[in-house]
Amino acid sequence: MKRIFKKLKLQQTDKALNSWRSSTLTARPPDGWIRTIRESLGMTTVAYAKRLGMTDSGVRNIEKSEANDTITLATLRKMAEALDCEVKYALVPKKSLREMRQVQAEHIARKQIGPIAHSMALEAQSVESDMMELQREDLVEELLSGSGRELWP
Repeated sequence: MKRIFKKLKLQQTDKALNSWRSSTLTARPPDGWIRTIRESLGMTTVAYAKRLGMTDSGVRNIEKSEANDTITLATLRKMAEALDCEVKYALVPKKSLREMRQVQAEHIARKQIGPIAHSMALEAQSVESDMMELQREDLVEELLSGSGRELWP
């Protein structure tokens, strides 16, 4: 993918995720959303099971699997549909993707430049710290302008 399209994809993804990151979503109830919504509607497991074409013990098992974080997305979608709900799903980075890339590029640059600076100092050829900082900044810029694969060895 051309660099301009990768940059655009990064910006668009960051923008989409920002709305999730800035929202204050309620934590999942201890019993899970399925059971909480079903009970709030006054729907029994028997009535819910009938809508799903399964047994009430099957419904209880699925509700437990949601509460235990072992439910699959496909099952969660099926259960939501039977409650006239939809599943909203996202991985929400704790900071922007751009920031994550920046931090990783700086980490890689320090990792690469550190040993070089050390060996040059051992050979009495040390470079001034401001020059090393410039080299580190150049390497960060180079890493960020590349494909991104170099950031995640």
